[in-house]
Amino acid sequence: MKILIVTHLAPFPQTSGYPIVVGNTIRGLTRLGHEVALFSLHPKKQHRHHGPTDDLAKQIKFYKHNVDTSISFKRAVSSLFNRSRLYTIERYYNSDFERLLVQEVKLGNYDIIQFEGLFVTPYLAAVRKVTSSKIIYRAHHIEHLVWERMAMQKGDPFKRSYLKMIARRVKKFELQQLLQFDGLAAFTDQDSQLMLQNGAKVPVEVLPVGLDLSRYQPDLSKTEFPSLFFLGAMDWMPNREGIEWFLDHFSKEITDGDLRVRFYVAGNDIPERFDDYEVMGKIYIQGEVDDALEFVNSKAIMIVPLLSGGGMRVKIVEGMAMQKCIISTSLGAEGISYENGENILIANTQEEFFKAIKRCISDENFCKRIGRNAREQVRKNHDTHVVTQKLVEFYQKVLSSNV
Repeated sequence: MKILIVTHLAPFPQTSGYPIVVGNTIRGLTRLGHEVALFSLHPKKQHRHHGPTDDLAKQIKFYKHNVDTSISFKRAVSSLFNRSRLYTIERYYNSDFERLLVQEVKLGNYDIIQFEGLFVTPYLAAVRKVTSSKIIYRAHHIEHLVWERMAMQKGDPFKRSYLKMIARRVKKFELQQLLQFDGLAAFTDQDSQLMLQNGAKVPVEVLPVGLDLSRYQPDLSKTEFPSLFFLGAMDWMPNREGIEWFLDHFSKEITDGDLRVRFYVAGNDIPERFDDYEVMGKIYIQGEVDDALEFVNSKAIMIVPLLSGGGMRVKIVEGMAMQKCIISTSLGAEGISYENGENILIANTQEEFFKAIKRCISDENFCKRIGRNAREQVRKNHDTHVVTQKLVEFYQKVLSSNV
């Protein structure tokens, strides 16, 4: 089968959720003998990263196109007064990339063309004009839900109103786009149900995040206990707001209170203002780490204080694969098959986080049991070989569909 995947980020290096998912998908498909091509936008902020960390790019036809997706204040303000424009999506459109993508589609004779997320859907119409290939949309999350949930967290009436307005516009655009594809894939049951409720008539499949467990080898002899950590891309607003909430509520407890534990914060694009939270020997704002899995292995308890967002959190699945004891909000663990108190700990309030952290840092055996159960959950539900096979079966279903 010939498959073309279109993304708004090149999946190299695989240091955050989106690249990890795309990279594992490509790796799984090539192992099954399918021919894969990848066309990726390469945003300006991504230029500073190094190239592929493995030979995956050499196994496929790979093209990346530099594009400036940085936010222009002038264009953002202008779009507020033009309801037909959606700047959050528009900034990923590039006419040169579209021309080259259309050329590839014309010549490639692909069976499946897969659009990875909402930011590449502005290219759908042009691709549709030149091919009869089946085109699939994979939702990494439902974008308008992210904006709605961020709005709910805002106390400032102006900010809340602004985010609600963006959410309404994104929702209208997103639901229109979902109806233009031949097949829809989602990571969670919640997202698939929303697709169906909003009129999807094509095949819809739930395909969870897949991981190659051979790449996740925990070594508890190198784990600092007790220790807390957070790892995530801070250019994604839900991550940034969640960790700010946690630091605002727990920094004093960690530095001067009852939570005698070190806390490490790592990830891409951490704002400079986060340096103000750093306290020598207590709270470490580390920024981007060279080896994410080595960092995760070296710490004991993963904190996921998400208050907004959507989809399945890849970092949680990775943390479970690394046998971490994870404390997350129920929203952060959305879509993951878990048992609270068995393979993860759910905390939705300041008090619940405090109790969970207090118990974890005082009982290493309890943490290890949660971690072992978490690894087993990933083995049963997120093995990339099983997930990829289901994806191929979904492709075949879409190819045989007359819808």
